[in-house]
Amino acid sequence: MIDGCTLCPRGCHADRKERAGYCGALSLPHVAKVMLHQWEEPCISGVNGTGAIFFCGCNLRCVFCQNHAINHTMTGRQMDASLLAETMLALQAQGAHTIDLVTPTPHVDVIIPAIKQARSAGLFLPIAYNTNGYETIETLDRLHGFIDIYLPDLKYVTPATAERYSDCGDYFSFAAPAIQAMYEQVGELTVDENGIARRGLLIRHLVLPGAVSETRRVLEYIAATFPITTHISLMGQYVPMYKAGLYPPLDRKLFQREYARAISHCIALGFKNVYIQSLDSADDSYTPLFS
Repeated sequence: MIDGCTLCPRGCHADRKERAGYCGALSLPHVAKVMLHQWEEPCISGVNGTGAIFFCGCNLRCVFCQNHAINHTMTGRQMDASLLAETMLALQAQGAHTIDLVTPTPHVDVIIPAIKQARSAGLFLPIAYNTNGYETIETLDRLHGFIDIYLPDLKYVTPATAERYSDCGDYFSFAAPAIQAMYEQVGELTVDENGIARRGLLIRHLVLPGAVSETRRVLEYIAATFPITTHISLMGQYVPMYKAGLYPPLDRKLFQREYARAISHCIALGFKNVYIQSLDSADDSYTPLFS
């Protein structure tokens, strides 16, 4: 029997009480930032903001990562389940519309008991699982009943692109069934009378420079697999960060014509519920500062 961490498709089997896994995380999560976050989709952030909890550690190595300062560097405060539950309740008391667990996958073993404790202590907000999509069915099965809203990325279809940009050639082979499992758990996105998400799936895709053909493949897969009313966030906010300068054309922002082509293809496929952005959002001022 092989022990160790198998929470994500890496299956690195690290004994995270003793050493970090591929993701860089140990058994107790480091939380880099807790904030009322205004810059998620409107149905998540609302007027007051979502109660965002930014975890350290990530099972991808995206060369353009906007959260690179925390994704493979443990910073901030280490939290056990009780402290994490208290943090969720504090965000609720501050007026958050939702609880937004950002890059949560390495920390499921702590997140589940934290949600149980927070719910028993009066947490009533919807909980969003904000993930890069690289998940296993087994871990998602454990989350069933604890997560109200799934916010997965669907980054790539093509293995070579996923390998080059995220060190993850098998990305789509895991992300596709994972997002289907999320949909089976929570269904299509539903919102309350104020437009705030209560339950369901919202699929995100960041359009990359020079990669509109990849975006087309992603959108065509979604159209062929999910209802055409599935909520999609088609993001144009790409800003060159981290190692992007070494990977042209990722060393530049998205051209307006590239994003327009992505939007046109989305419309042509018939999607009914799509968030799009002004390219003014392609600014690093929208990335939280981590300290």
